[in-house]
Formats: sequence, C-alpha cells, structure tokens
Amino acid sequence: MRTVQAVVEAALAELAGGPVALVGASRTDAGVHAEGQVASARFETRLEPAVLLRALDAKLPADVAVLALDTAPDDFHARRDACWKRYRYAWWSGRVRSPLRRGRFARVPGPLDVAAMADAARHLVGTHDFSCFQLAAAEWHAEAARRGRTRSATRTLYAATVRGEAAGEVVLELVGDGFLRGMVRAIAGTLAQVGRGRRAPESLGELVAARDRRRAGPTAAAAGLTLVEVGFAPFPGRETPGNSGP
Repeated sequence: MRTVQAVVEAALAELAGGPVALVGASRTDAGVHAEGQVASARFETRLEPAVLLRALDAKLPADVAVLALDTAPDDFHARRDACWKRYRYAWWSGRVRSPLRRGRFARVPGPLDVAAMADAARHLVGTHDFSCFQLAAAEWHAEAARRGRTRSATRTLYAATVRGEAAGEVVLELVGDGFLRGMVRAIAGTLAQVGRGRRAPESLGELVAARDRRRAGPTAAAAGLTLVEVGFAPFPGRETPGNSGP
C-alpha cells in the first residue's frame, strides 16, 4: 500500500544515496490527512537544510509536500519527544453535497446540533481510560504481551471543542497527550450521533466510564480527519508533558 512515509523515504534515499528510515510523530490511518505531521530521520548529507528541502520537494509527487526541514539534536525522536497532538475532524452537513470538500470533509445527512455536540465534547476533557473509543483493543494488548509489556488506554485530552453551522461546516478539534488507534474517528462518530439527536450530550461521561467500545458510536470516515499540529513543549497550562501514546 502506498504511504506518505514510504514516498518520503524513497525521495530521501535518492538524495542520501542509501536507505533512510523515517519516524513519524503520529500514526494515521489510510485516507487521513496531515497538515502538521513531524518526522525525524538520521542520515549523512553535505546539503544545507534549505538546499535539501528544495531537492526533496523536486522529488516528491504532487500530493505530498515537506513544509520545513532542519537539523535536530542527535537524541531527538519525533514520536517519543512529542508532548501533544492536535487533530481536527470536519463534517459537511449542507443540504447538497459539496464536490470541493470531497476527501476533506465527511458528509452527514441533514443539519447537526452543534451546541449539543460541543456540550458532549466537554465531557471528554481530562485524564480518562478511553477504551470505549479504541479500535482493535484486544490485538493491541496481545501485541504488547508478546513483547513482555503492558499498555494503558489512559490518555489526557486538554481540549475538545465543536464549532460551525448546523447546515454547513462543522469542526471537531481535539488536543491530547496521545491517542489510541481509531480514537478520534470513534469520538467523531459518537458526537455525530449526538448532533443528530440519537444520543444525549451528558451520556458521554457514562460512556467513557463504561470502557466498552460496543456502546460508542461508529468509526467516522477517514476522509474527515486531519492531524493539524504536533507540540514538543508542554501544552500551555500543563507543567509536564503527557506523551502517553501514538
């Protein structure tokens, strides 16, 4: 399967004269977008960062771009050093479909109750076990067990907001120290149910406490999800980094 990582690695390999392993700050599912993904790699080159960036851009396909490039300390690791990540999920709930938003917005039939969705999202802020929004949890724990490790589904959400127009663009934004596999899309699918009047806003607190994926909403389409930003300093108001997941 074609991936952004593989495409960038191939371009870097041409410039470095050998294989280059790229480490992304956050893993994303197929079909998910990234505006602020950060990656690290270790290789030798005589090119200055600005020159390397231009050379890399010339080798990348039209649908992939590296926005900035610089040297980093020898011990920098894009995934392990990340303190928080910001994700955005976008719906289009207009009366007619929008070809210009295709691939970046998830289409939902009819208007959404944005105020109810915003109220529901507030119940998610804080440190919780988010098992109810985790995909393939059994496989995740089994993989850790094979490596002699244990894993926790506890994560901290610093912010969870919903804004927009009932019959137009509606945007969910989540900022957290880490996210479980499929977590943002599962939250989006659950909040869409709130927006359509199928679930009460206050039920989100009970849902999180239950830790049961079967009680949450469906996994929302990948097309509506974008990794917006990765932070490498503590989130404002947070003294120590969370750094608890992919």
